Amino acid sequence: MSTTEAGIPAITLTEAELDRYVTHAPTRGLLSGSGLPLDTDLLTFSPLLTHGLRTLADATDGPFRVADELRDRLVIGELLNPAGMARESILLDGGTGELTTAYLFDPAAPRPFAPSLATLLRFAAVTEELAGLRGRFASLAGQYGPGAVAEATRRLLSLFAEGADGEVPPYWKVAALIRPLALAAGPGTTSGLTLDVPARLLDQEFGHGRVARFEEVDFPATLTHEPTRRFLRETGLPEEAVLFHADTDVPLPTLREYFAEECADDHPLAELPAHADHLIRLGRLSEANSLVLDGRTGAILTFSEPEATLHRLNTDVSTLAFTLWLLHHERTIDEHLGNELTTVAYDEVAAVMIHILSAVDPTSTASDADRHYWTKRLRG
Repeated sequence: MSTTEAGIPAITLTEAELDRYVTHAPTRGLLSGSGLPLDTDLLTFSPLLTHGLRTLADATDGPFRVADELRDRLVIGELLNPAGMARESILLDGGTGELTTAYLFDPAAPRPFAPSLATLLRFAAVTEELAGLRGRFASLAGQYGPGAVAEATRRLLSLFAEGADGEVPPYWKVAALIRPLALAAGPGTTSGLTLDVPARLLDQEFGHGRVARFEEVDFPATLTHEPTRRFLRETGLPEEAVLFHADTDVPLPTLREYFAEECADDHPLAELPAHADHLIRLGRLSEANSLVLDGRTGAILTFSEPEATLHRLNTDVSTLAFTLWLLHHERTIDEHLGNELTTVAYDEVAAVMIHILSAVDPTSTASDADRHYWTKRLRG
């Protein structure tokens, strides 16, 4: 086995290394010729450097029973899931060249992944082109909103179908349906916030009349961050979303006003943060957690009532709105996939969702998953 000395590393195997395991001629040619990249944006073949070619039976030697028809599958790589999530292994059938994925701690039901290594590398390259809006997706650069999402999905599905005789493997169908959702909102060039969220995006997702927009009279004097005020007036937030319920019946209170009026007997005002007058309550995430914004900076936080502590949730209201939109839109994806979700592990869907959230707003995927609602929900 060898790797290149400079540039993008490639992993190649000798004919002698392949003899025991791989009889499929095109696969042998690729592995002994151009080889495999060490990493792509989606997956890594680094286990080959650590362990060499090994069978699934060897990799799971110990407490796990591997079906006879799976024992000779070769463990050649892993999916690059976000931190904190278990990684699925990529398995190669040395006789047919087909690829599947499975967890080594539960290898009984491998899932289809790609018909060949060459196709897998092409799928990964096409997905990277989408992420960088280059190559076959270059014409979408600077385009955002539902139209851009739909066009990116159409192109991705078409490119995947070309390499799989029209039958797109479920993993890649998930990628085609979810990864383009990052184009739903563009960078905040005009809003003064992280994102420019299209004005009608939330209405289209949640329904007309179900998006709360606020008037100047609804804002406390301590909400001085003008881009946030403008966003809440013009774009708004959904009244009901995954985990979130907006305050819509009364003008937005400061955290001190809310506790003084609603629950002073249960939570002494002295336990509130020192700058509670600058924290505006937008709604609740659960019975004991308020979602608040810092009126001076626009930062979005959660306030844990039992612990009387603050934790960052989103960078600002634009990324909060995008997160709520994305989590709600997941339901549409589930309906589109239907029975195919039985062949795609839900955590594969969750991994792509978390990847999008982290790319749009690193704050939204903070490592403290126990306190972080979005990632905690997605990780299950």
